[in-house]
Amino acid sequence: MMADRPPLAPDPLGAHHAPVLLAEVLQGLAVRPGAWVIDCTLGGGGHTEAILAASAPDGRVLGLDADPAAIRRVAERLADAVASSRLVLHQGAFELLEEVAAAYGFAPVDGILLDLGVSSFQLQTPERGFSFGSTGPLDMRFDPGQPLSAADIVNEWDEQSLADVIYRYGEEPRSRRIARYLVKHRPFFTTAQLAEAIEKAVGGRRGARIHPATRTFQALRIVVNRELEQLENVLPQALRLLRPGGRLAVITFHSLEDRIVKHWMLAEARADVSGPNSMEGERQRQPTLRILTKKPITPTAEEIQRNPRSRSAKLRVAEKLPTTQSDT
Repeated sequence: MMADRPPLAPDPLGAHHAPVLLAEVLQGLAVRPGAWVIDCTLGGGGHTEAILAASAPDGRVLGLDADPAAIRRVAERLADAVASSRLVLHQGAFELLEEVAAAYGFAPVDGILLDLGVSSFQLQTPERGFSFGSTGPLDMRFDPGQPLSAADIVNEWDEQSLADVIYRYGEEPRSRRIARYLVKHRPFFTTAQLAEAIEKAVGGRRGARIHPATRTFQALRIVVNRELEQLENVLPQALRLLRPGGRLAVITFHSLEDRIVKHWMLAEARADVSGPNSMEGERQRQPTLRILTKKPITPTAEEIQRNPRSRSAKLRVAEKLPTTQSDT
């Protein structure tokens, strides 16, 4: 069980790019001087900057991001850390974590962070097409070099496939109505056009707490970037890369992500796994993780007021256990 959370740390990036649950992440990862940590989702670099400070003078961070713009921004802002080799940056998908870590000699490591979702920079850049709050192209790719865009899905997929995607990944109960309307009125080229069409498809807002397009935009983004598949692929790799006693911290922003992380951690923390050939009471495997967050950590009211985008964040933390005598 983690101790009570420390006071909220100052935001090194300013109100517009506040790293979510920063103090809680540092406590969860137990960052100490000399620690080697991998930040799989660099974003604005706020978590990485704080980890570098906590691991000074000789700790190191490997920062990954699929978005080349994120790499460029952080490389410029944390140029001194890059120059001293305390910070190593790599542009690419985190589902290739083991391959990337091996290429840079980052194994084993003391901590791994996954801060999932869309960064403030991406949301505030209309030409990236992540937000319906401003007009931009229907893109939504974390890596602009990826072949599939949101426009491809909306304008080319058949009605059944489109409805299935919106229902499964957006948890949108009106998915069939939305898909039917989009197929009838496409093509769509901008985020504003799509948001307006979805609003018409469901009959307007009528006092809705969130914009009618929110869940559909989430679904499209998840599919474009293969977010859930990548998450499922990276978790076992993270476990293998951690040294015994190393910690994994994962911040999720919607129930689909959190469910994957929760169930995986619970499975890895179990001591016994039943099987068709197991005898009663037989221990088939040792647990590989110790879960440190009985319930996910969520932002304080103070943080939500300071950074409204943090309100849906959930942090789960686990520690790798020794699995053999040689690990102790």
